[in-house]
Amino acid sequence: MNTINVMNIGPGTDVTLHFSLTLPDGNVVDSNFENDPATFTVGDGKLLEGFEKAIFGLKAGDEGSFVIEPKDAFGQPNPSNLYSMPLDMFDDDMELEPGLVISFADAAGAERPGVIRQIEDGEVLIDFNHPLAGRDITFKVQIIDVKPSVKH
Repeated sequence: MNTINVMNIGPGTDVTLHFSLTLPDGNVVDSNFENDPATFTVGDGKLLEGFEKAIFGLKAGDEGSFVIEPKDAFGQPNPSNLYSMPLDMFDDDMELEPGLVISFADAAGAERPGVIRQIEDGEVLIDFNHPLAGRDITFKVQIIDVKPSVKH
């Protein structure tokens, strides 16, 4: 006879799950329902706190769908994350157009993606906000396993 794990998700637990992130228009941003499930430790930073809190109390075998507001997901767009750069700073062979994602190096040398928002009067407006900032996200989950974290 199989014993079913009845531990609930909360601090100090390792969670294995299938998930999907969907925008209000139905566009699926990310999903692992067709792949192997993901495992994370609550609080390890792999899952945003707002997404973790949505599944607190669930246990293996549970399924749920939660709308996560921007404040608990990827935040609101910050106007100070918009930068205007002279067009001549880009290589002539680059085909720049709105929506194009370009990787930039920040002051520490880390890669930081930016999205071209507009090209006008010799200036390129780059948006460094998270692409999902300001968007409600539907977080659908299927909990596979919950167990005490070996890291605690």
